[in-house]
Amino acid sequence: MAAPKAPLLIKRYASRRLYNTETSDYVTLEDIAAFIREGREVKIVDLKSGDDLTRQYLLQIIAEHESRGENVLPLDVLTDLVRSYTSNAQSVVPQFLAASFEMLREGQSKLMENMASMPNPMASMPGFEALQRQQQMFLKAMMGGWRGGSSGPEPQDGDNPEGDVSDADAGKDMAEIRRQLAELQKRISNL
Repeated sequence: MAAPKAPLLIKRYASRRLYNTETSDYVTLEDIAAFIREGREVKIVDLKSGDDLTRQYLLQIIAEHESRGENVLPLDVLTDLVRSYTSNAQSVVPQFLAASFEMLREGQSKLMENMASMPNPMASMPGFEALQRQQQMFLKAMMGGWRGGSSGPEPQDGDNPEGDVSDADAGKDMAEIRRQLAELQKRISNL
């Protein structure tokens, strides 16, 4: 794994303008929000005093989204946050929130890893091939005789050009689907 990048340093000038030290240009709060959504860590400091202003600006980004009607935080959460600042529980709330978001990030990354490791998640589903065959048979039956100018699947060698499906073939496919469904239900029960 590559080492994580150093936080993007943004300097706030006396004019309150924000300066991106990597690209040597001025940025807006929306630009900073975009950097964060892309996965970058951001550090905002006052040029003159050197004070870390990151928390202040991140809260401002959230407040601006809220003022535009984008409900970033539910009302109950906002109320609990305000309540926590007026009680003795204030030392527990930030730690709880940090731990909750860390669990959320870990869960999302594991989900993404699992999704990426599967070439086609649907292909591994029991009964998927039988379902595809059933769909093809249904389309053939529906499109039987409508070949002219259609964009549906063309008959393959050995297929009945009229699209007729024998009862025996349909029965075999249905039995296979039932078998695979029973297998899937058994696996779910074991979980």
